[in-house]
Amino acid sequence: MSRTPPAPTPVATDLNSRHAAIALGLSLPADVVLYLLLPMYADQFGVTLAEAGMLLAANRLVRIAGYGWVARFYARHGDRLTCTIAVLAAAFCGLGYATLSGFWALLPLRLVWGLCFAALNLSTQSLATAELVGAARRNGRSRALIATGPVLALPLGALLAHWAGPRVIFGILAVFSLLAVLAARRLPSLPHGAGQKPVRRFKRPNTLDAWSFMEGLTLDGLFIVGLSYLGKDLMPGGAVIVAGALMALRYLAEILLSPVGGHMAERFGAERLLVSLSLATAIALVGFGLGWLWSCAALIVVLRALQLPLLPPIVARRTPGPGRVQALAARSVWRDIGAGTGPLLAGLLLPVVAPPWLYGTCAVLLAVAALACVRRASAPPAEAARTTG
Repeated sequence: MSRTPPAPTPVATDLNSRHAAIALGLSLPADVVLYLLLPMYADQFGVTLAEAGMLLAANRLVRIAGYGWVARFYARHGDRLTCTIAVLAAAFCGLGYATLSGFWALLPLRLVWGLCFAALNLSTQSLATAELVGAARRNGRSRALIATGPVLALPLGALLAHWAGPRVIFGILAVFSLLAVLAARRLPSLPHGAGQKPVRRFKRPNTLDAWSFMEGLTLDGLFIVGLSYLGKDLMPGGAVIVAGALMALRYLAEILLSPVGGHMAERFGAERLLVSLSLATAIALVGFGLGWLWSCAALIVVLRALQLPLLPPIVARRTPGPGRVQALAARSVWRDIGAGTGPLLAGLLLPVVAPPWLYGTCAVLLAVAALACVRRASAPPAEAARTTG
């Protein structure tokens, strides 16, 4: 018989949110560092670049398919058990990255990690919003705590890979994932109550879905893999260190610049800012493909951080009422689909397609998707209500 959890107090909610964020922040670095090292050292992991792309995409693809199952398990068993299992499995994945080679040996680890992230991410979001008072503050603090792990692990992983090869860092990060058990065991144990299984209906993607897909495809997929792959050729000696620093900057930029993007959206309008930043990102992607690798990569990181807070207010304005949460979830799914497809395309196309053509084409598609959102925003309210999905 399930027990109804007591109403949370602000102090307890702050502590629970902090512990969940620490658990994810300690478990996430192994996955993040793999994005840096696997494309650059694919041969040392016993895989081709195409297989590396498939491995990097696998965790997102399994999350799209398995998120419903994870959510039901979480609702029935609560945060403590769910997150304890997840951090132990994440430590196992880190140990596997340090010791195993070959596509079929690494693939199960990527699938397991995808489900682990889904559980930990769900817990951080649920606990941060358990009490409405101070929810925004808790979400900001949670984001900062989660990003701290990758910010520290990426430069360390790059340095260790440069000096001792790509495997050592994953053994160290597996130990830190085990430390996350201490945070997970301090989470509440009561279940959340399993709701009805939602009815799933496939809907034709709208313009925001297309933009979310292209944003995930380019910035969370092709860009990250290309940074490692192309940097290896342009700077053979220290490419891993520079790439690691830029990827760490990506997480640091999320902490520092996402609030700035939110303030800019309030002043200039979210749709107008979205298209402006997307067009600037498209120009930076073209420069990235033409060989201005490090400068354009830094610019892309900054632009991505500024864009992160723009989509929710646009969705909320276009989808008022009870459909807002479902619409936000749909945008996240489309971004995950794009981010899962990006590494696959990068692994297949980077060895055979010239980077200017690859990144130039993606830049054009991203710009078109952003401009379509603006055209969609100018539609009359009645038409907007009919076309929002």
